[in-house]
Amino acid sequence: MNELIPQTILNNIPDLYATAGELNPKCHVKLFTPNSDWNWYIIEFSKENSDTCYGYVDGAEAELGYFSLRELEELFEVFALGVERDLCFKPTRLSKVKKMKKE
Repeated sequence: MNELIPQTILNNIPDLYATAGELNPKCHVKLFTPNSDWNWYIIEFSKENSDTCYGYVDGAEAELGYFSLRELEELFEVFALGVERDLCFKPTRLSKVKKMKKE
């Protein structure tokens, strides 16, 4: 189990590839680094390995892709403050998340 996201929340995120046919999937969790402008929005989560996520990454560039929760937890060593979960974030459609970035 990871420390970033409670298991009760992870249980409600679709498994990997479950939203593959959706044009506007829902982002369920937002992770961020408080001392930079990097954000990770989780759309899918691997129930098999409890680590791999698919989502929208907004950092040096904005793109959809896969990322590891374990690797994000290890970013503490690099960024000093580590990665945090946005406790105020509510599940939001990808199109709205992308639009928020532009505002």
